[in-house]
Amino acid sequence: MSRVRVLLVDDHEVVRLGLMTLINDEPGMEVVAEAGSAAEALQAVERHRPQVVLMDIRLPGRGGIEATREITRRFPETRVVILTSYADDALVIQAIQAGAVGYVLKQVGNEELLRAIQAAARGEASLDPATTSRLLSRVRDLERVGEAQRMRELSDRERDVLVQLATGKTNAEIAAALHLSEKTVRNYVSTLLQKLGLSNRVELAIFAFENGLAGSTLAEGDPLG
Repeated sequence: MSRVRVLLVDDHEVVRLGLMTLINDEPGMEVVAEAGSAAEALQAVERHRPQVVLMDIRLPGRGGIEATREITRRFPETRVVILTSYADDALVIQAIQAGAVGYVLKQVGNEELLRAIQAAARGEASLDPATTSRLLSRVRDLERVGEAQRMRELSDRERDVLVQLATGKTNAEIAAALHLSEKTVRNYVSTLLQKLGLSNRVELAIFAFENGLAGSTLAEGDPLG
């Protein structure tokens, strides 16, 4: 069974030495080269074609993010794992956008780091658990902000239609309740689907419930009110 070929990129020689000892002691891995700068890293990847690059973010010259972007562009078969002391969500996002498949903090245990290297060699993504939790929370927050923004873009009449739709009424029933033609209601439903990026009436109803519209006061003049 072939070993996972690893390139170490860090501007601290002591750090590289420690990592080299750890990785070379693992039966299924070997360090094929090391580099102390972004420029050296690119040269080493071109020469040694490692499967995995352990990349520090803070490097002389262009830095680890830019080096990652260049490596993944020129050598797509090489996987980059960011190994850093910085638990910075913005840096994680930049690293992923640059093509990194992993983001691991230097404070992790040896076994976790080795698993991240193995995962990268298999083409799998790996993130520090605490970082993953924060990013997922951030994504959920952005989704809620996005939904709130979409809600603000709805007209009062579109909200009225959405409220009625959430109660399970047909287009004809909504038309009667809001004193509109059925064709006008169909147009409103189509507009709602487009504005909210949804696919069908069920998703519209769920959206209404999740955003507190279901059970809202019916439009003024509604004969059912």
